[in-house]
Amino acid sequence: MRSHDYGRDVLAGPKKRREIPEVAAEPGVVVEDAASGFCGAVVRFEAGNVVLEDRHGRHRLFPLTPAGFLIDGRPVTLVRPQAAPTRRLSASGSVKVEGLRARTARDSRIWVEGLHDATLVERVWGHDLRVEGVVVEPLDGVDVLADRIEEFGTGPGRRLGVLVDHLVEGSKESRLVSSIRDEHVLVTGHPYVDIWQAVKPASVGIRAWPAVPRGIPWKEGICETLGWGEPAEGWRRVLAGVSGFRDLETPLLGAVERLIDFVTEPT
Repeated sequence: MRSHDYGRDVLAGPKKRREIPEVAAEPGVVVEDAASGFCGAVVRFEAGNVVLEDRHGRHRLFPLTPAGFLIDGRPVTLVRPQAAPTRRLSASGSVKVEGLRARTARDSRIWVEGLHDATLVERVWGHDLRVEGVVVEPLDGVDVLADRIEEFGTGPGRRLGVLVDHLVEGSKESRLVSSIRDEHVLVTGHPYVDIWQAVKPASVGIRAWPAVPRGIPWKEGICETLGWGEPAEGWRRVLAGVSGFRDLETPLLGAVERLIDFVTEPT
């Protein structure tokens, strides 16, 4: 070992070497290349090198060598920043719970008008519903809603959230639900004639949902106009176009989210 490593006292131990700190090369961190004096902010990485941009907008490439840069005149070693853990999202846009085991079903329920409604809600919110232990059941129409609520027997911890199609002022649906006065029941809905129409047209490969004349069943009229065959085939096309919340119209998204919040709210 060279004598200057010991200082003035040759019997003393070697001087403690100064540790060079490592600094994550996050975008925007300003450093100076120790060899050339080029000063700039980190903008990106290329082939294991870091690219700096100076105040004039000039870019230069530098290797990530130990103690190769200065910050406030002090040497540092630039290192690649650690990648943040990737968060997987569910179809509804919520953070996905990995290794999920569905919790025991709550006494509270969400009711929808029909099987297509239930299937679509499951397609988008299925993960969230299993996390919360919420079961979605089809009503087969809102005509029976009042009787079904009475049979169900609501109360604290036993709530009902009801999703209704075509819930607009003056509609048959709005008149049927207007008499519901149970504090343990929340009815929300969307303005569309059918749950199909709550799917964005672009998601199913059309420019817009066609208008169906009065007196013609809506699904049959849609399928005939678009050449989709029978309603069963049309439904397969609609469902295939939905992979997540971005494929649905905003009124439906808001209505379902409100129901999930209502039936899972602590009592």
